[in-house]
Amino acid sequence: REEINANAPKGADGKPVYKLSVNDFVIKALAVALMRVPEANVTWTENAMLKHKHADVGVAVSIAGGLITPVIRKADLKSLSAISNEMKDLAARARNRKLKPEEYQGGTTAVSNLGMFGVKQFAAIVNPPHATILAVGAGEQRPVVRNGQLTVATVMTVTFSTDHRAVDGALGAELLSALKGLIENPVSMLV
Repeated sequence: REEINANAPKGADGKPVYKLSVNDFVIKALAVALMRVPEANVTWTENAMLKHKHADVGVAVSIAGGLITPVIRKADLKSLSAISNEMKDLAARARNRKLKPEEYQGGTTAVSNLGMFGVKQFAAIVNPPHATILAVGAGEQRPVVRNGQLTVATVMTVTFSTDHRAVDGALGAELLSALKGLIENPVSMLV
């Protein structure tokens, strides 16, 4: 992420045209994982379970008096820089209460990230009609073994909650495994 940000092109104002956050990678990874495990890209209604062709990812944003989840539509098709810039715009307008209803209604899943508050792990509650939500904790330096050698890596904990009427534990585990692979090898979601 740091290398990508360091090489971001500059706009007319001399500032980088994007600055990717960890959350941008999480949003993209979850969207791509949903495309790889399409049975989990569903929402639940009283009358039917709806399967979706694209991953519309809601992202929890703190506002005065509560939370709102603006939605990155078709996140599976968007570049990381597009997701980053759109998320910054949606979050700013959410805090100023300037979102249109279609910008926060719907979605196929959601991400709640408390890492920026130093929270290491937590459980997020599924927001109907979504069938899933990903809770993202803070990244921290931990010892890991790679190729038989002890080293230090930045590790984050994620917790995945599902509505078992639509996404049971086995399917949720399959989606989480796909997400893990993408987060651990982010280049794989760029091609």
